[in-house]
Amino acid sequence: MDLIAEITPSLLDGLQTTLLLFFIIVIVTIPLGFLIACVRVYAPKWISWIIQVYIYVMRGTPLLLQLMVVFFGLPFAGITFERFPAAVFTFVINYAAYYAEIFRGGILSVPNGQFEAIKVLGIGRIRGFRKIIIPQVMRVVLPSVGNEVISLVKDTSLIYILGLGELLRAGQIAANSYASLIPYVAVGAIYLLVTGIITLLLNVVEKKTDY
Repeated sequence: MDLIAEITPSLLDGLQTTLLLFFIIVIVTIPLGFLIACVRVYAPKWISWIIQVYIYVMRGTPLLLQLMVVFFGLPFAGITFERFPAAVFTFVINYAAYYAEIFRGGILSVPNGQFEAIKVLGIGRIRGFRKIIIPQVMRVVLPSVGNEVISLVKDTSLIYILGLGELLRAGQIAANSYASLIPYVAVGAIYLLVTGIITLLLNVVEKKTDY
């Protein structure tokens, strides 16, 4: 218990960095992914093709490699990021690609007849899309979006490669300092607690959209 009390402040500092990155990425990438999906579905073919290439690269290469390229590789091209902005930028372009594919599947799942009905009823394309199409898309994609959100909590541990003091790095330092597995157990418990809370929140949101 003395060890837990001693390492708790450093673990909480690491948790703060982890949660900060998590909330920034969630807030930015979900709407950005939806926007990218809409562009891919409705834009001219050449724009859709460019987006497909972007999504293929983001989904086809490891996030850890992308972090290394952005922080360690881009300076050779004259583009330099600080550690945390590099993490944010990399996570945004990576997760936006995943969300874009999820939302694209949701958009394509809506029957074409509903789009035609919006036009016939004179509701207006933008208003009809916002009031009729988007709620159906969100209901379809919510489980998949939730899975990605949970994955994001764990993927934040990858920023250790940039030397940022996130939760897992704090636990690793404590484990090495005290030659004990207890810090790793504590880190695992914190991750389980965070993902448990997020899962409960996602379940509440999913029930509210179950109509």
